[in-house]
Amino acid sequence: YTSVDLGQSRTGFRLGLAQQYTDFDTRMVDSVEVENPGERLQSSITQILLGYSFGPEWALQVNLPIIYRPYTRLEDGELVSGSESGIGDLALLGSWVPFRTVTERALFRFTLFGGLKFPTGNSDPLGEELESDIDDEIRDRFLASPAHAQVSHDSSPSAIHGHDIALGTGSYDGVVGGQIYASWDRFFWTASAQYTIRTEGSFDYRYANDLAFNTGPGYYAYLDHGWLVGLQAIISGETKGQDELAGEPVGDTAATYLFAGPALRIGYGSSLTAEVTGGIPFIRHETALQIVPDYRIRGGLVWRF
Repeated sequence: YTSVDLGQSRTGFRLGLAQQYTDFDTRMVDSVEVENPGERLQSSITQILLGYSFGPEWALQVNLPIIYRPYTRLEDGELVSGSESGIGDLALLGSWVPFRTVTERALFRFTLFGGLKFPTGNSDPLGEELESDIDDEIRDRFLASPAHAQVSHDSSPSAIHGHDIALGTGSYDGVVGGQIYASWDRFFWTASAQYTIRTEGSFDYRYANDLAFNTGPGYYAYLDHGWLVGLQAIISGETKGQDELAGEPVGDTAATYLFAGPALRIGYGSSLTAEVTGGIPFIRHETALQIVPDYRIRGGLVWRF
């Protein structure tokens, strides 16, 4: 989680809390929806943020995620419920503002960030990938009737895999990205992109490099006495290729999603920033059999002191 500050940066510590909840209820095979016998995955990621700004240009931040993922999936033809919970992979990020300008009516700030993700989360579920495979005959039966393929529980593989529920990757990964914040009178625009460079982790498994981004225009409906309230329309997305197991591609892992939804941003002076964003996917592309998101809610609160 990296937030675009609505106010000017200032020297000192900042403490934050961020939350992302995603609900997965739809099964798809090669981007075609198929019957769901009752599988479901919910992902709740709470991040604790601690950072320090050395001035208007440089800052450091540590992100510690706490993850809870309950699920119901097919195992040997039966629906079984379970969950994975605990800390995820800790990240250390540094940021730099190479350009900013402020006038009486406008503000523009461009920020670059980068850092390292450490293998602190439990990656044991990745061991399931050693025995995971989707039978080609079953895939053909799914695709024979794209909208409502009928496949019995006994013969249907699960759409929820070990890489979906693992809390960590078991790898040291690089993170790079950038953010833009621009405003003119009461209108503003934000954009953010983050690229994660993966290395091989537990069980010789390597998650594919992934790109996440969001952008959208907004308007400050209230701006007075140190308070501001902004409404925004957000387009967000993420895309990744196929993961690898011992150097071989894993078929059920590539995905591209685009979400659209509203955002509410609230700020008080240069001390407090809060935001809530909702999104519904309007584009979903993935390979093989996967459980895919139906909606996502994000929120964040940052206090500078």
